[in-house]
Amino acid sequence: MLALIDTHHHFYDPAAHYYPWLNDAGVPPHRYGDHSALKRPYLPADYLRDTAGIDLVGSVHVEAEWDPKDPVGELRFIASLREQSGLPSVAVGQAWLHQPDAPSTLEQLAAFDFVRGVRQKPRANAAPGGPPGGMTDAAWLQGYARLEPLGLHYELQTPWWHLHEAARVAAKFPHTPIVINHAGVPSDRSEEGLRAWRTALAGMAAHPHVAIKISGIGEAGYQWRPDANRRVVLEVIELFGVDRCMFGSNYPVDSLCASYQSIFENFASYVAGFSAQERAQLFVENARRIYRIAP
Repeated sequence: MLALIDTHHHFYDPAAHYYPWLNDAGVPPHRYGDHSALKRPYLPADYLRDTAGIDLVGSVHVEAEWDPKDPVGELRFIASLREQSGLPSVAVGQAWLHQPDAPSTLEQLAAFDFVRGVRQKPRANAAPGGPPGGMTDAAWLQGYARLEPLGLHYELQTPWWHLHEAARVAAKFPHTPIVINHAGVPSDRSEEGLRAWRTALAGMAAHPHVAIKISGIGEAGYQWRPDANRRVVLEVIELFGVDRCMFGSNYPVDSLCASYQSIFENFASYVAGFSAQERAQLFVENARRIYRIAP
């Protein structure tokens, strides 16, 4: 059995805390469609049940879109879960880089010894074209400049049509690591859509301090499609190389698409022809290095 560090999952409790996407009525639709099944607590006990049979050796909690008025509160909650269960190994916090309070927020997040980076989904267009996105804003760039001195990396989740803006950010800040979430979000699986996605990802892959998580590759309106997702996985690895790719479950969100075991059995089958060392890099070693997870 392959060991695994899961580089992308979420813990949350909408019964005790405020998450707009889980608590509010009339929120924008989820990219997978109806997400009402997710509007319940998802805590370490639930995660351990879902990962039963997986040789889990570490995990990364990624901010779960907690109340944006109190991003530090989420990490206090995660700290309490770590004390109770030992999970997650490390975490990625929420930070709104364009806000005036970003410097204080980043300093408070960096003070948690298990926080490795921050995520904020920058302002983006709903489709290709349109005005520039949030990564071009001067205030956002000022906030981004504060990451490196604090030892934080940036977790990037944005549609592929904004990756050219991210590539300019990567060039401007070559010492701030970037981890792309969800394989660059290849939501359009047409040939034209996949070509455009691959071209955009190639621009990011040209920067050696950019890594990528192969996670969250489900599709709206479908259960997990093994053949369609095989192409995405293998093209990402081809672009970034084995030493800059990692696997993540995006659980419980991707429970809308497949079981945990099914997702990772598929990931394992896609790379079955790789060497044992390459598989170890993809499933454990890259995550251990990039997220600084002790054995």
